Amino acid sequence: MPTTTLSRDEARAYLVSQLGLARPRRERGGRGVRAMLDALRCVQLDPLDPMGTNADLVALARIDGIAKGDLYAHTLPGHAFEHFAKERCLLPARAFPHYRDQAAETPWWRLGDRLRRLPDGVLDAVREEIAARGPITAGELEDRGRVEPIDWSGWKGTGRAASMAIEVLWTRCEIVVAGRTTRAKLWDVPRRALPDQHDVDVAGHGFAAWALRERVEAAGLLSRAGGATWSMLRDARTDGTIEQLIDEGAIEEVAVEGARRTYLAPRGFQERRVIAPDDRMRILGPLDPVLWDRDLVRHAFGFDYVWEVYKPAEERRFGWYVVPLLHRGRFVGRLEGRVDGTTLVIERLWREEGVALDEDALDAALERHAIACGCDRVVRRPGARRRAKR
Repeated sequence: MPTTTLSRDEARAYLVSQLGLARPRRERGGRGVRAMLDALRCVQLDPLDPMGTNADLVALARIDGIAKGDLYAHTLPGHAFEHFAKERCLLPARAFPHYRDQAAETPWWRLGDRLRRLPDGVLDAVREEIAARGPITAGELEDRGRVEPIDWSGWKGTGRAASMAIEVLWTRCEIVVAGRTTRAKLWDVPRRALPDQHDVDVAGHGFAAWALRERVEAAGLLSRAGGATWSMLRDARTDGTIEQLIDEGAIEEVAVEGARRTYLAPRGFQERRVIAPDDRMRILGPLDPVLWDRDLVRHAFGFDYVWEVYKPAEERRFGWYVVPLLHRGRFVGRLEGRVDGTTLVIERLWREEGVALDEDALDAALERHAIACGCDRVVRRPGARRRAKR
């Protein structure tokens, strides 16, 4: 199959439409949340929450009739689970049988290190306790003693044996996240949390080929050059899986005008309707799917974005938790904000050079976001004030 070449404008319009950022979903509320997750394939998770977590921001940019926290409330349990896809993500329940079968074969996430640290019998005891008492938080489990924490380049993991056992069981898909309290995950066994998927048989489907098709749908345009989007699928880049799927017509190879990289797109992507963006400004999460490939964002959108949250303060160009603003299919700026009680405080605003930022659309976006976060007013600090009309 020949390689398709897209102009930058075509690539940009396709990505905005494919990734659900042109207009709000037709379905509102819980139905919209579940439909969005099914369409996106995964939503990346991160615990930082100055004005909603990344997962909240992903959902709020696409769905009307929801508030902060509703992504979990409308999917757990029964409709979703958490596992790796790029990084740790929320995934639709239909993906669980594929992960469950793969987990039995492939060690992930330093599984061997954890197993060597756990005393005999702890794994079975924790599994049986969750089966008997779930859904349950890790803190509610019986104390199983201490273990040597795993050192993640200076950051120490858990020293509780029961919590480390949970990490192993979760990695193996023997338990799943079945909900969240304000501070902790609720753990349960799949037969209760995902009853519709518990006995689904996907043997013979081949995890790599299935997961690669899912990842291509999730990215819209997936770079063949590697990177975090290829986590769990690194071997598939070089073992012939890509070429086989291209030959079968399951995915397509794409070039973008002026880019040295080549990309993978879903089958028949050019026949998909490209929805023209509406007039709504969207506050995007720092890990929104449209931002996964920073080089592609820079090339197709002319927008240079790096999430600087883990950089030392003196190395940041903008700020700690700075999120992009998307309007009419283009990036028009970025802002830093936080929820303070019942006030949404916007600390700084950066207008993209050479782009006219619609102040009315921004005000409307901030008002919507404040309501979704349970706030009753918006305060814009001096560095984020509205510009006077000329």
